[in-house]
Amino acid sequence: MTVDPDDDVSAPLAFSGQRLGWRDLPRAVRSQIATLAGAPVTAESSATSGFSPGFAAILELTDGRGVFVKAVSPEQNPQSPDLARAEIRVAAVLPAQVPAPRLLWSADDGEWVLLGFEVAHGRPPELPWRPEDLRLVLDALIPLAAVEPAPDHGLPLAQDQLRTDFTGWRTLAAAPPATLAATVADAGELGAWARAHLAELVAWEHDALDACAGRSLVHGDLRADNVMIDTDHHRVSLIDWPHASIGAPWLDLAFMLPSVAMQGGGDPQELFWTHPVAAGVRPQDLRAALAGLTGYFVASSLQPAPPGIPNLRRFQRAQGTTALRWLRDLP
Repeated sequence: MTVDPDDDVSAPLAFSGQRLGWRDLPRAVRSQIATLAGAPVTAESSATSGFSPGFAAILELTDGRGVFVKAVSPEQNPQSPDLARAEIRVAAVLPAQVPAPRLLWSADDGEWVLLGFEVAHGRPPELPWRPEDLRLVLDALIPLAAVEPAPDHGLPLAQDQLRTDFTGWRTLAAAPPATLAATVADAGELGAWARAHLAELVAWEHDALDACAGRSLVHGDLRADNVMIDTDHHRVSLIDWPHASIGAPWLDLAFMLPSVAMQGGGDPQELFWTHPVAAGVRPQDLRAALAGLTGYFVASSLQPAPPGIPNLRRFQRAQGTTALRWLRDLP
């Protein structure tokens, strides 16, 4: 509940982790990547967005090919290797119609996890969001929402994936009064609203998991840094899939819009209800899902920064502020 509408939470518009460079990787890891890629590496172009503290770059090879490579170990962040392993599992079952780069190879020696993807051509969205970029990305969510993987997909259900995360308001409500008071001491008008409506936020959060249930493929972490736009061909690639699940077809839209609004893309209320995937969504389900999301962002933002990701808590706080404002203003 340390959210303040007067804070300049949108600047800078882009946040990132602490990336490793090619020469930061152990020699043995570099050698293994070259072997897996099938040719020596001649140049790298590092990714400049996203929160992974590991290595993420397009590598140019001596035979003229390119490959997008991720490499991470527990030394950068204890949880990052497991996220990389999850991304390997997801890549193996993504339906062909999903606009995501194909996983070419992977390796896991128990310490270093390596992934090699097709290169997603294009560029990240320009921030603040340009209307034409946002239109392309939001249009890409229409066919994505229609993807219903086969029963043997092996992906988690959204309600199971989010069960631990969507407890933030209950955590804050259970805090000692002195702690809670200190938490909201600088919270401004929006934080005061949250404090006054804490019981309602907890009740809505209880309904969030049921609201998120469905049969559609859900990316689960769409933001500007997880999108590539090929303007020449009017195509969008959705990248970074470790949080994929099966849930309601409107979840990616709802969960992405707080970051869109935070980064200058417009009113989430209008963007949501005018989008085709919002057709038939019950307002109480949107309210419940947003309560779960805001509780997660606000409670998480109060925690110490995870190793190698110093900007994550600030980004969560900024998203929490925007999402909470949207939740407060729902009719």
